[in-house]
Amino acid sequence: MELRYLRYFVAVARERHFTRAAEALGISQPPLSQQIKRLEEEVGTPLFRRLTRGVELTEAGEAFYEDACKILALSDAALEKARGIARGLNGNLSIGITSSDAFHPKIFALIRQFQVQNMAVQVHQVEANMSSLTTMLAEGELDIAFVRLPCESSKAFELTILDREPMVVALHRDHPLATCDSLALEQLRDTPVVLFPQEVAPGLYDRVHGCCERAGIDVQHALQSSQLSSSLSMVSAGGGFALVPKSMAAISPPNVTYHALSSPELYTDIALCWRRFERSRTVKRFLAMMSEG
Repeated sequence: MELRYLRYFVAVARERHFTRAAEALGISQPPLSQQIKRLEEEVGTPLFRRLTRGVELTEAGEAFYEDACKILALSDAALEKARGIARGLNGNLSIGITSSDAFHPKIFALIRQFQVQNMAVQVHQVEANMSSLTTMLAEGELDIAFVRLPCESSKAFELTILDREPMVVALHRDHPLATCDSLALEQLRDTPVVLFPQEVAPGLYDRVHGCCERAGIDVQHALQSSQLSSSLSMVSAGGGFALVPKSMAAISPPNVTYHALSSPELYTDIALCWRRFERSRTVKRFLAMMSEG
C-alpha cells in the first residue's frame, strides 16, 4: 500500500468532502476519487459512506483512519530524523573523557554549549583512561575523545589542542614545604612521589617519571595510585607528593595544598581527537562549534 493512498484518505476523512480535500492536496477531484476507490478495493471494504453533501467514515473507515494517522506520523518522523542526522541536527554523539579531564572547565563548557545548540542530539559521556578511550575511538564506540598529551596512541587520529595546562605539586598541609607558593622538584627529593599507573596515560607517565628521575627523586620506590585523581587521596593520607594538572586543584581533599612547579616547567596539553576521514555530520558540527569559539 502506497503512502500517498493514506495521505489522500486522511485528507478526505478530515475534510469530509472530496472537492475540499482535493483543493487541500493540490490535485483535481476526479483523480482523488479514483485513488480512494483503489484504496477501498485494496482494503476490501468501503471506507467512506457517500452522502449528498460530502462523505462520512464507515466503521471500518474510523478504525483505518486512526491507524493511517499513526503510520503517516511515524513516516514523517522517520523522514525528519534521517534528514536531521544527515544535517547533524539530531542523532547521537558519544564523547570520551579521562578522569582528570573532568575537572577542566573548558571541556564541559564545550559539551554544554553543544547540547544547548543541538537539543535533538543525544550526548553520551564515557569516562575511562586514555588507552581505553583511544581504543574505543578506533573501534567506533566513541565519536570523539578528550585526551591528555603526550599520548602516543592519539597519533592515529586527527586532533586539535584545546588548552596547555601546567602540572602542579600536591602536598600534605603538614609538609615542611606546604607554605611555599612554588616549588622545584629538587626540593622534594626526600618526599615519596605518588605515581599513577603507566597504562593509564603512558605518554604523560613517561614525562612525569622522567622529570622526577632527573630531579633525583626515588622513582623506583614510588607509591602507586590507581588514577591521577586517586593520587590526591594518597597525598591527603600523608602518602607523599603528586604532580597533577592544575585544573585538578578544584578538588579539595582534606589536608592537601597545591603549589606551582617552578622547575622544571611541566605541561600537559588537552586535545580533542576524532577519526580521520570522519563523515558524521554531528561530529563535524561539534568541530565547527569549537573552531567558531
